[in-house]
Amino acid sequence: MTAQDLPMVYRQHLQEIQRRATAALERGGFDHLVVPAGSAHYQVFDDRDYPYAVNPQFKAWLPLTRIPGSWVVFTPGERPRLIYLQPFDYWHAVPEAPRGYWVDEFEITIIRTADDALQHLPASPARCAILGEPQSALGDYVPNNPEPVLAYVDYHRARKTPYEIEMMRLASAHGVRAHRAAERAFRAGASEFGIHLAYCQAARQDANDLPYGNIVGLNEHGAVLHYTERDRLPPRESRSFLIDAGASHAGYACDITRSYAADTSGAFQQLIDAVDVAEQRLCDQVRPGVDYRQIHLDAHLEIARILRETGIVDMAPESMVETGVSAKFFPHGIGHYIGLQVHDVGGFAQSDSGGTIDKPDGHPFLRLTRTLEPGAVVTIEPGLYFADLLMQELRDGAHAGSVDWDKVEAFRPFGGVRIEDDVVCTEDAPINLTREAFAALE
Repeated sequence: MTAQDLPMVYRQHLQEIQRRATAALERGGFDHLVVPAGSAHYQVFDDRDYPYAVNPQFKAWLPLTRIPGSWVVFTPGERPRLIYLQPFDYWHAVPEAPRGYWVDEFEITIIRTADDALQHLPASPARCAILGEPQSALGDYVPNNPEPVLAYVDYHRARKTPYEIEMMRLASAHGVRAHRAAERAFRAGASEFGIHLAYCQAARQDANDLPYGNIVGLNEHGAVLHYTERDRLPPRESRSFLIDAGASHAGYACDITRSYAADTSGAFQQLIDAVDVAEQRLCDQVRPGVDYRQIHLDAHLEIARILRETGIVDMAPESMVETGVSAKFFPHGIGHYIGLQVHDVGGFAQSDSGGTIDKPDGHPFLRLTRTLEPGAVVTIEPGLYFADLLMQELRDGAHAGSVDWDKVEAFRPFGGVRIEDDVVCTEDAPINLTREAFAALE
């Protein structure tokens, strides 16, 4: 997509957002949609604020992520309005005047204080669906987050517009550039903290700009699913490296995980290669009409086959899945929706009226249970770990005799493997945004 195409594609996106908002307001019996960007939230007993994060319901409308105190107001049949806070302030940087491919689509009002927004909001707060956090309240405009409105909007957010997919493609480009820098830092012997800094510099995003906290684990730390301690000094020996880190673009996220071995000819590298092959097979299942829960169950079979083929567990793959043995090595879900949020909303929604689609029995950590449709963007992230707590549970369980504990002990110092890509469901073959971005970089 060229820069010349962006205004048209954004306009089409905004038309779809307005169509959804109109239907959602009708469901809830409201006249106006009012969406605050959010405001600073101060730490208790202190004058320091928490890092600001824009309301995702706000950035669905336009690519602004750093204008706290601003509002979007939409009334069906009218042009959407942006109340844009540009304060007089010599303590902090002030947002620049609105500009870009999106400005012609809004009626824009500049305000100088947060309270000035009150005179530009609809006359009757009771007729408004106000989507936001409690601390975004302004006078009588208190976020009410009506369930019928949220249910409709969140359900349909699963289907991304071409504009949104392009923003995620650009986020992926930032992410893979940073992942390559992180790998170079690992191979140069950097600490976890040093790798993290190299990542941020290459992404050109500070930690608060990233869509989530970087997971940077060397050696055994790769077995901690959400490891974020980041040792300041490198280990005596760097054997392995797992990085789960994303990047942002115009409010949209990418989510990428890669695993590396210091010895690229050893057994751990072979394990990485096996998980990578399995992951690409699972990515190919991202097609219309596929139940995402089945991809998760198939991922367990893939991991079980690797455990059998490497001699780590001597059981039939189906038996490993049925008895929960595979879950000791692969304890999390296969992935989730991604978009405006890393774990995007609507993953369990039965319909745009509400309801829940249950997770498979015995798989409590799966974050998505819906059937895929064109426009859905999901992550696919199988893993195989040697976590001490789970290995002890397995050793104490009924199937301990089927495990080659010498092999478990040999792999334990490497932590584990996780490979994750962001994949678009289309009418035809899936589009792997992550692999596409790596290929473009190389």
